[in-house]
Amino acid sequence: MKGWSFARFWAVVLKEFVQLRRERITFAMVLGIPIAQLLLFGYAINTDPRNLPIAIVAGDRSEFTRSYIAAMRTTGYFDVKGELPDEEAGRAALARGEVQFVLNIPADFTHRLLRGERPALLLEADATDPSASATATGSVQQLVSSVAAKDLKGPLSALAGRAPAFEVRMHKLYNPEGITQRNIVPGLMGVILSMTMVMMTGLAMTRERERGTMENLLATPVNPLEVMTGKIMPYIFIGLIQATIILVASRWLFGVPVVGSLVALYVVILVFVAANLTVGITLSSIASNQLQAMQLTFFYFLPGMLLSGFMFPYRGMPPWAQALGKVVPMTYFNRLVRGILLKGNTYPDLWPDLWPLLVFTVVVMTIAVRTYRKTLD
Repeated sequence: MKGWSFARFWAVVLKEFVQLRRERITFAMVLGIPIAQLLLFGYAINTDPRNLPIAIVAGDRSEFTRSYIAAMRTTGYFDVKGELPDEEAGRAALARGEVQFVLNIPADFTHRLLRGERPALLLEADATDPSASATATGSVQQLVSSVAAKDLKGPLSALAGRAPAFEVRMHKLYNPEGITQRNIVPGLMGVILSMTMVMMTGLAMTRERERGTMENLLATPVNPLEVMTGKIMPYIFIGLIQATIILVASRWLFGVPVVGSLVALYVVILVFVAANLTVGITLSSIASNQLQAMQLTFFYFLPGMLLSGFMFPYRGMPPWAQALGKVVPMTYFNRLVRGILLKGNTYPDLWPDLWPLLVFTVVVMTIAVRTYRKTLD
């Protein structure tokens, strides 16, 4: 056996560098993944969300109520989106996810305040994600004393001396106990389905090429759309089986309720699975081998997990990060699944987040058909 040779060793090193240079996708992933992680964790992730949308149901408009609303704005945690006609409209806005909070001001608030009866404002919060609103809800009680000190002067100063002149009652909807599992487990379904669906179909086309069976497939009279939909179909059933396992486990192990319709839930799951399968088949068409397909899958999966609201509050991210999150199917899926399981949302409530998934699926499938390689070169 020959001894160790530096010349032979260096020849192997140079050969690997040449190989890396030829595999542009691999080299791009080496640079792109750490840059993406730095940007997302450094700029996009924020565990203290601010400017959370709030709507007002104003049964009473007085200087006291206006002062309290102005004080909520100055905290930086609340972004007043406008007024709603009644409490029912407020509940509907919370169910659709249009606002995070609804402040209900009773019609006799000022009258009771001036009589020293300690009236109450009702702040309803969407508590499906406890971390998204925890700090904001903690600030509302502290505003009572500052508003009382500002407006209850002169003849009304005696009211300010009482502790407190009025109160704010919190009503946490959909997850009143603030149980983290009720937020995490439904979102985990999106993570698992995204990872497995994209990965399995991402390897489908490249596996055909590496095994040498792609040539036989190209010789058949099937067109690109038939090839891709045919490869996707078996994985749809696998995705539905995975979703069923997760649902059963979430119900019996973690106590996650199923308030809404199971039929609507499976419709949403079906659309989401199809969306991710089209991504996987597109990546497999672009990649030259299974390693590149795996790298592209991870590069797709990373922003989906971080920007969708699964790990960190979606509304806590800056506007540019939220805009990127709207391109990710998992963002819409998280809202849809949590809306069905925890809020009991119906199809009219689901549609604003369902149609983007349908559009995404059609667009990505079109890209997959266009990038389909009809030759082995």
